[in-house]
This record gives sequence, structure tokens and C-alpha cells, in this order.
Amino acid sequence: MKPLSRLVLALGATLALTGPLLSQEAAPPPDMADEAHADTWLFGTSLIDEPKYAEGFPHFDYVNPDAPKGGVLRLSASGGFDTFNPILPAGEPAAGLGLVYETLMTSSLDEVSTQYGLIAEAFRYPADYSSVTFRLDPDARWHDGEPVTAEDVKWSFEKMVELNPNMANYYQNVVSAEVTGEREVTFTFDEAGNRELPHIMGQVLVMPQHWWEGTGANGQQRNIGASTLEPPLGSGPYRIARFTAGRSVAFERVEDYWGADKPVNVGTNNFNEMRYTYYRDETVRFEAFKGDQFDFWQEAIARRWATGYEIPAVTEGRIIRETYENPFRSSGILFGFVPNLRLEKFQDPRVREALNYAYDFETLNQTLFYEQYRRIDSYFFGTELASSGLPEGEELEILESVRDLVPESVFTEVYTNPVGGDQTQLRANLREALRLFSEAGYTLEGNRLVDANGQQFGFEILIDNPILEPMITAFQTNLQAIGINATIRTLAADPAQYLNRLRSRDFEMVYERWGQSLSPGNEQRFMWGSSSAEGDSSNYLGVADPGIDQLINRVIFADDRETLIAATRALDRVLLHNHFVVPTYTAGSARIAYWNRFSHPEELPEYAIGFPSIWWYDDAKAAATGGR
Repeated sequence: MKPLSRLVLALGATLALTGPLLSQEAAPPPDMADEAHADTWLFGTSLIDEPKYAEGFPHFDYVNPDAPKGGVLRLSASGGFDTFNPILPAGEPAAGLGLVYETLMTSSLDEVSTQYGLIAEAFRYPADYSSVTFRLDPDARWHDGEPVTAEDVKWSFEKMVELNPNMANYYQNVVSAEVTGEREVTFTFDEAGNRELPHIMGQVLVMPQHWWEGTGANGQQRNIGASTLEPPLGSGPYRIARFTAGRSVAFERVEDYWGADKPVNVGTNNFNEMRYTYYRDETVRFEAFKGDQFDFWQEAIARRWATGYEIPAVTEGRIIRETYENPFRSSGILFGFVPNLRLEKFQDPRVREALNYAYDFETLNQTLFYEQYRRIDSYFFGTELASSGLPEGEELEILESVRDLVPESVFTEVYTNPVGGDQTQLRANLREALRLFSEAGYTLEGNRLVDANGQQFGFEILIDNPILEPMITAFQTNLQAIGINATIRTLAADPAQYLNRLRSRDFEMVYERWGQSLSPGNEQRFMWGSSSAEGDSSNYLGVADPGIDQLINRVIFADDRETLIAATRALDRVLLHNHFVVPTYTAGSARIAYWNRFSHPEELPEYAIGFPSIWWYDDAKAAATGGR
């Protein structure tokens, strides 16, 4: 399970993806039944182990329970926003809406794939995982004082799947949501044995039915199916205080927030106000940070991290720079060039493999990245789930079951990326690329790589961030050297157009990423499953492969951790040997800079830096730093 939706990132909530339906033939083995927890009310759930915290725990270990409340935190965002409606497939929701809306359960930051009750105080499921029931906290309240009800949960879920095809794809396995008690709602599934589904349903976003079905300040009937800039009613620790459409939005802490004393919230939500200011240009945005227009910066450019902070505010200690591995400890990641497999030009795996030979990571790392990055060679890079060497043991057994459906190289060759770093090696790599293109039926005529009809091979690389342009331009130069007409189109000034083209699959190649948790499951269908190849999903590639579908099922229905690891490595290996993506690079640590007005617990959580939820405004540091 891993959150991937761009909408979810804007909300700041943790929603997981589900995928297409499984047939009855994919039923799990009998020993997957969870007899220990069946039909027992539980307060926490983990996909890997037992939850760390026992019922009645006072607070998470990583928070400061006595953290002071107060101060203002100024943040930034890219682009703009045009709606406060959190569920529509179109439009740009404002950053920070997860401060207003809440989910049934919430995650801890020092465990993997573990969550505890928030709006729901407890949940239970039968031994075969065919449904899950949540019991709501009787204290849960909307900001207008009305209780959060089971009807709200049912209505929210049904509206999400009705109005948003992406969400409908998330929750295809859910056949019904029913109110089954005064404070109870039950989700029923179309399959048994999928232990991730109860966990996923804990991440459903809950909205107030009575507010959305009421009238606004203008006297007009509200419409959950339409975009709106009316500040919404929520149940979370913050509400919208003010905004300027598309440019800024400020959230104020709710003094009588119903959940303030819940163990999962103690020591969190410490700022009186949190503001987001939007910038269209990333260079202008960084200059605004250096000019003390907002407080926190996460660095994405290696060159700037190495050379761009030689300013008095840094040398004087008014801006603090730090790096943390914490956010990368519980997740794998894949960044890369993503061809649209729906197009005939990309359907030959030799063509896709050839493109990788034109990508010279080593030279980029020397000249552009200041040796700060590592080349990605797995769809689960940086985790124990990544494949390596040749398959053996249980992984080999799993692969043998689909041998006729996967590339033979899976069994005989270790996947490695081409290695560049100098002109000699680059020339050798480009010769290999041309050899692969030749096998696929292309010919180099002068400075043009053409097919049998004399049509030059080429494609447009569509991106949404100009900071990628130097890296992509280097790739483009190498492609042009072997006769490929590669062009770059940047839609940074129009993020909505980029999202619409991505969602409608109106692209030839994009630069995208996928995140992976240490407990993969249903979301693998959403990324690589045949049923998600069309429509709005994270299957940007358009993968529709029966062998991969079977391996995804082996991941979802693994009956123990060892089998899950083996099945995931098998899936990873097959994805790699299909050469679907030209994998690029990752840093492996978060590079952050912030104005020295804040403090945080001495020991941050194992899997996150906890910003901003467990940080707080420090009056003494702020006075010494100057400014606000």
C-alpha cells in the first residue's frame, strides 16, 4: 500500500490505492484466515507486524507532548489552486486541505504501514477479510458542532466513487458501504482473503453531508459535484481563515478541535496559523525563501544545494540546512522516463531498451548533480523488496509459474543499467542503442533514424517542472546523436493542462514517479494491472500483461512476509526486464532548509521528519533570528 494520487498530496491526507477486481479463481489459501483478530474490535492495524502502541497509549513516542502552541508557519506551493472541493477529478485543490478534512484512521510515523483510530475509534473484520466495520468516536465533531456520523462516512465514500473515476478505480473491490449501527459503517468487498482492504478503508476521507447538501452564504444550493472556493466545513485541527484565489490560503488552528486530546494528536498541530503562498516560477520561489517571504524549503536541485546557499542568512545561522534519511527508510521509489505503451512506436521492448542506452547518468552525476544521486535499478529501489542477482528459492518458484508469460532474460540475465561517464563509454552505449533499433526494424539514414517507411523515429517529452530541463536536455542531445527527433515541452505555467494530458493519456513520453511502501498490495494493480491500463490511474505506461497480472495477485495474496518479499521481487524483476521505463536517479535523503524560528523533538520519528505536524514555533529562536 502506498499513497500516489496527486490529489491526495494536495490534501495532505494518506489515502491508498486499490485496483481492479480479482476473479473468484484468485481466492486465497485457507491459512490466510486471521483467526486471532477476527470479529474483535481493534484500535490499530499493521500490515507487517503487530502495532507498536498498546490501547490507551498516551501519545506517540516521537512527539513532545508539552510542545507550545502558537506562532505562524509560512509555507509555499507551486502553480495555483482553483477549488476547495477535495474529490473532483479535475481542477487544482488548494494545498493543506488535509488540515481541514480527516480520515477514519491515521498513520504513525515510527512504524511501517500501521495506523490507529481517528474519526473511527475502533474497527473489526471477519477472518476472511471479506468486509470491515468501523465504529466512530462519539466525540467526533464537525466545526459547526454537529457530530460526525456513519451516514457521513457512507455518503462521502459513495460520492467519491461516483464523481471521481480515479477514486472509483481505487475502490473497485468495495461493493457496498452500509450504516450497520448508530455509529457503525460496514464496507463489503467482492473478494475474500485480501488483508489490505480493511487497512485501505481506514484511509477514506470523511466529509459533512449536511453541509454539502445545504445552502451557501450566497443562498445557492451547494454541489459536491462542482468546484467551489467557499471555505469548507471540516472536522480537522484547522479551518480556512482567509484566501486569495489561486495565490494564497491561510489555515487557523481550531481552538475547540474535538480530537486535540486523542493520543494520535497529542504534541501535534502546534502552529496557530499555517499559510501557503503560491509561486509560478521556481527560481522566484527560491529567491522568496532566501528573502524571508516564507519559512521552509525542500531542495530538489543538487547544484543549488551545493552552491546556492552562500548567503549571510546561512552563514549567520538564521537559515538552517539539514539532510535526513528518515523519509526514505520506509519507501522505495522509481523516477524515470515513461513512454506511452499505447502508441505503436513504443511497443517493441528493444526500442524501449535502446532508449536507456542514450541516458548517461554517470556524466550527469559528475557535471550536474555534484555526485549527490544514485541510479535507480529497481521499481522498489532502496528496499528489501528490490530484486538482485538471478532469481532463486521461492522467487524462482513464483517466476516458474509464469515462465511462458515473461521475458526469458528474467531467468538468465541480471538486470543492469548501461554505464556511461565518459565519451568512449557513451559512444559504445549509443552504438548498442542503434543495434537494438536495427533489430527492431529501424535504419540510420544520415542523421535520421527511420522505420521501413522512411518515417523518422521521434517523440515529445512532456514535463511539468522546469528544473528537470537541464537533465532532460542532456538526454535529448544523446537521442538526437542517433537520429531520434526528441523534443521537450514544459507545462510548468499550466499545471492543470499537464494533469489533464496525463490523465487522458495524451502524451508520448512523460517524466514521472511511483512511490512504494514496504507492504505492497492492491496499489500494484493500479500501477501495472491490465484493468488500469485505460482510464485515470497510476498506470501511466499502459501496461496490460497477463504475466504481470498474475504476479500482482501473488503479491496481494501472499500468506506471509517471506512470500510477499519473494513475490514482489519477482514482479520487480519482470517489470525491469520488459524495459518499460528509463529509470533515472534519487537522492536517498531529504534536503531541507528553514528559517531558524522553529524547534522539533530531539529524536525525530524513524520514517519521517514530522514537519510540520510535530514541530513548533520557538519564540526565543524567532527573536534571535529577527523578522516576524
